[in-house]
Amino acid sequence: MNTKRKTFVKVCGFTQPEQARAASLAGVDAIGLVFYEPSPRYVSLGLAIDIAKAVGPFTSLVGLFVNASADDVQAVLSELPLDVLQFHGDESPEFCESFGRRYMKAIRMREDLNLDAEMARFASASGFLLDAYQPGVPGGTGERFDWQRVPKDSATPIILAGGLTPENVAEAVKQTGVYAVDVSGGVERAHGDKCADKIQHFLAEVDAI
Repeated sequence: MNTKRKTFVKVCGFTQPEQARAASLAGVDAIGLVFYEPSPRYVSLGLAIDIAKAVGPFTSLVGLFVNASADDVQAVLSELPLDVLQFHGDESPEFCESFGRRYMKAIRMREDLNLDAEMARFASASGFLLDAYQPGVPGGTGERFDWQRVPKDSATPIILAGGLTPENVAEAVKQTGVYAVDVSGGVERAHGDKCADKIQHFLAEVDAI
């Protein structure tokens, strides 16, 4: 019997509640909220709460942190019960585990990276987000890395990020067979300004595989 494989889609870096709601209604599985102040897609806790209310209960909320303190993460969780935490910095496994929530560990794909060792170190992660490496930039670079480096036999779900667009996401999924894809700049008009048409195009390309 033929079965259609579902590739999940996360769109990260929302800054406007109405755009997040439109993405949810279009079928996006998860939206990302960036709690890293240097990012152009940073949202305050108050704005994040407004976005969460606009999205509704059946789209996952992912909170992105970069070397945040435990107090900062807890301050968000006390007001906004995120479904998944996403850590993009130099956090230890113990730190990531300490909040009692599912978490994704972002891994920037440096040329000299031992990916197997890094994934083994974060064995408690619910997923690994593989992103392009750029010195001094924790994510959202808009660059892609060599998709041939994505492991095909990982027991832990792999989320592919880095330079994805409606024009290349189908090929990315075909090459890698990943559990999910994560897009930000590829569906924007400007930093944090999501384009509904681009999101719908992105979803259509994924669903057509």
